[in-house]
Amino acid sequence: MRKIVHRHLGKVVAGAAVAVAGTAVMIGITLPGTAGADDTGGGKAAAGQPAAQAGQGADGAVAPGVVEQAPATEGEKGKGRDPLTDDEIQRVEKIAVNPQLLNASEDVEGDRGPERLTVDLADPKVGELDDPDAPRRADVTFYDYRDDTLVTRTVDLDTGKVVATGTQHGVQPPLSSAEYAEAASLLIADPLGADLKADYKDATDKELTDPNQLLLTGAVYRAVPGGQPAVLDKCGEHRCVRLFPKVKNGPWIDARDFVIDLSARKVAKLES
Repeated sequence: MRKIVHRHLGKVVAGAAVAVAGTAVMIGITLPGTAGADDTGGGKAAAGQPAAQAGQGADGAVAPGVVEQAPATEGEKGKGRDPLTDDEIQRVEKIAVNPQLLNASEDVEGDRGPERLTVDLADPKVGELDDPDAPRRADVTFYDYRDDTLVTRTVDLDTGKVVATGTQHGVQPPLSSAEYAEAASLLIADPLGADLKADYKDATDKELTDPNQLLLTGAVYRAVPGGQPAVLDKCGEHRCVRLFPKVKNGPWIDARDFVIDLSARKVAKLES
């Protein structure tokens, strides 16, 4: 790692892009700005998996509606198929995380409550396609690190009800900025992060102590038979990431050999 950044400052962006593209074919990752079979943008279909239908859970069973306390002031509302307003996003986030979900789940740092991933305007039902007054609904997706579950809750914006809840295992949508930051924190704190810190010092003459010193992107990593040490065999069931860190106003740092298992909070180096 250190050799690449130190010797190729200024050329590392192009070089890393070529190298990363080649690596993606061998180990099945998704690069920033691309979508593969396991990773899709947004969160509506949860990384290539069918999203739970309105009123149904992942097993096809009808999920009961859950009435939540609506905020006193609902704020700005959109109409029809308009994008969700900021007020609507904030409101559905509060409605979707009821006390039961809040107390029974964990985010990426191990704190109470699930890790929020996306909030999107839900697709209309078949019979509502030409109805200008069709209900506006929002799909809110969370990742629960307590048991590695992707949770999708559909909220009716007019009634303030959760009208569908779906849960899926082994589904790994794109990561949130909080997950990238936590992955970088784990790598920086691990002995395997020594090269990353050395490269950062070479590029900036400063010590790397905090993920906020880096611009972070990355990709979900799934285990491939024979392609990683045994400690990473659960990646795919666990939430694992390969980071593509960049020095702010500086070069990319090649960290592709390292995988951070956010579920197990472990760092491992891929076998060459």
